[in-house]
Formats: sequence, C-alpha cells, structure tokens
Amino acid sequence: MDVNAAVAAAAAIAGVLTGVIAMLAFRISEREQKRPTRTSLHTDPVLPPGVDTVLSVLRSSAVVLDEADAVVKASSAAYALGLVRGGKLSIEPMLKMARDTRRDGEIRQVELDLPRRGTGRGEALAVSARVAPLGSRLVLLLVEDLTEARRIEAVRRDFVANVSHELKTPVGALSLLSEAVMGASDDPEAVERFAGRMQIEATRLTNLVQELIDLSRVQNDDPLEDAEPVRVDELVAEAVDRCRHQAGTKQITMAAGGTAELRVWGNRGQLAAALGNLVENAVNYSPARTRVGIAARRVSAPGGDHIEIAVTDQGIGISDKDKERIFERFYRVDPARSRQTGGTGLGLAIVKHVAASHGGEVTVWSSEGQGSTFTLRLPEAGAARDRAAQHPDLDDEDGQPHTDRSPYEPYGPLPAPEVLP
Repeated sequence: MDVNAAVAAAAAIAGVLTGVIAMLAFRISEREQKRPTRTSLHTDPVLPPGVDTVLSVLRSSAVVLDEADAVVKASSAAYALGLVRGGKLSIEPMLKMARDTRRDGEIRQVELDLPRRGTGRGEALAVSARVAPLGSRLVLLLVEDLTEARRIEAVRRDFVANVSHELKTPVGALSLLSEAVMGASDDPEAVERFAGRMQIEATRLTNLVQELIDLSRVQNDDPLEDAEPVRVDELVAEAVDRCRHQAGTKQITMAAGGTAELRVWGNRGQLAAALGNLVENAVNYSPARTRVGIAARRVSAPGGDHIEIAVTDQGIGISDKDKERIFERFYRVDPARSRQTGGTGLGLAIVKHVAASHGGEVTVWSSEGQGSTFTLRLPEAGAARDRAAQHPDLDDEDGQPHTDRSPYEPYGPLPAPEVLP
C-alpha cells in the first residue's frame, strides 16, 4: 500500500508540474507575439484609416515614409517619375525635407528640376514637392509634375513677345510714313510715294491681325463640332482663286489635278484656310514664269483611308535646318523675302494646327534650288471611303499605282491638269 501511495503521489506531482510548465509556456508565447519586431514595423498596415483610399485618387505622385525613411506606400506615378527605387526615396533633397518635417512637424514645399529617366538628353523634369507629417510616425510626400505647365507658359511668353515685335514693325512704319507725308505736303509726288508705302504697311498689319485671329480661332474651336463631308476639288478651286491675282502678276501657271470626287471630313472654313495658306506660300516663294501644282489622291491607312493633297512649287526650296522649324509661329526661312511678300510667319503654323485638330498631319519635302512639296493628309469622309471600296484595283483616277513617284512630284504627272492662268 505504501508503494502504491508513493507512486500515485509522484504521478500527481508530475501532472501538476506539467500543467504549470504548459501555462508558463503559453503566457510567454502570448507575450512574444504582442511584442513588436523589426519586421512588423514595416509590414503591418500602419496607415491611418482612409488614407490609402485618398492617396489612390490623387493626381499628384504620393509617397509615405516611416521613421526609418522606408517607403510604406507609393503611388504608381511616383514609380513612373523615378521617385522610389528599391523601396527607398531616391531624390536626396526630398528625403532631407522629409527628415526635417519629421523632426519639427512643419510643412515644407519646394520646386525642383529632376533629370528625366531613360533619356540621354539634358532635359529636366520640373516638379513641385510638398512634405507634411501624417500621424505621429509617418511623413507624406506629394509631388506635382510641372513640366507641361512650364512649357505652355514658355510658349505663351514667346508668343506674346513675338506678337509684340511683329505688330510694332508695321505700326512704327505707319507712324514714320505719316510724319513724312505731313512734312512733304507741298510735294505731290512724295506724298503719293509715301501714301503707297503706307498702304503696303497697312495691308501687312491687316494680314497679321487676321492671321492672329485665325490662329486663335483654330486653337479654341473644335473643328469636329461642325464637321461635314467637304469636296477636295472645291477646296482646291477656292485656294487657286485666292491666289489667282498674285500668280497672274508673276506669270505663274497653276495646275490642279489628281483623283476626282474626293471628300474629307472636317470644318470647311478651316480646311479652306489651311490649303489656301499652302498654295499662297507656293506662289509667293516661286520665281516668275514657273509652275505650281496641286494634286489629291487616296491612300490606304490602318484606321481608314486618308486623302493627301500635295502642293508642289519650283521655288527656292528649304534647307534641312529650316525644315525642322518652318511650322513654328513667326518663323521665316527668308525674313527679307517675307517682308516683300507680306508674310507673317503664321501661315504654316495654322496649317499644322488645322491638320492635327482634324486627325491628320502636314509634311514637307524640299531641296534647295529645286522647290518644295507640302502634303496635307486628312481622314476621308465616309461616303468617299464607300466609293473607294467599289474600285479597290485603282488608287488614282488614271489607274497608276503610287510606287513610281519622283521626290519632286510625289504624285507623278498630274492627270489631265486644269491649267489656271
């Protein structure tokens, strides 16, 4: 009996000890689980409620940093701008701002120029960075891309400066000429000569103001709001009629041809102005007794057929360095010749904007001393596209393919051109 009692007592003691040990192990395990670790500081969701949702709808690039400068949250735009790399904020000035804000709690803002990623050019990315505390441990960085806004501001500033200069020239000339007329009141021949010069300068001023109005109109108006099918031959006839007097004065022959019965989709007034500017330039920059050709054709494109209208001249041509800038506002290849012809430097800028707003483009081929070909490419109207589908074997009115073209006349010989004096 004594032995059995001893064994039972020993088993009871062992059971009690096992229970105590298990309870202690459980308590220790709970305590360890509640204790923060180095990993949990960065992986647990520490953003205040609702902040993640707000950051996802912001247009600015957003980055949230913790007390160790690790990135807790970053928007896709922040990665696209190159602000975050390898889980760290890669822009040192912004990182310093974040540390200063974490230390004193003050909101900071600065504008920076950052190198553009993925380009070998020296272009800079203009940004505005704003840092603010977010809770007790986090810092929020918001970055706004100002590159496009700065570019637009620079364009506006240059445009105002150019307009001021261009307006000042004829206005100043009119002022001087009026003084000359007053001083030569007793000399009828001088008065007549000065009055003729005044008429020339007044015409230049009128043309400049009108083209400024036209440029403003095509920039502000949506051409597709009043879009309609427009016959290409009517646009060509209107452009030729606009330049008939200048061409007749210089004995320039104007020949119109190409595929007939073509239609483009767009605003008739803007398209007429664009093609008229191209024909007028061709006449103004061509020597006397030469030829200006206007031809149209249909070309296939993945998004639907397009119409190409080419204006070819035998003028002075354009150098390679000038071809890159001729569509800029107020840029002139030959300023002296522009003064003689009354050019304002806005005609090709209007053509480029009209083409782009209609879903097309304008291109140029030119060689110095051989002439130039400006090609206006526009989407074809649906009705004309249906007619083209009925005759897929012909791509020109004369049935000639477009593979055998010379660089001077990209449409080949004009089929049965209508010669206009």
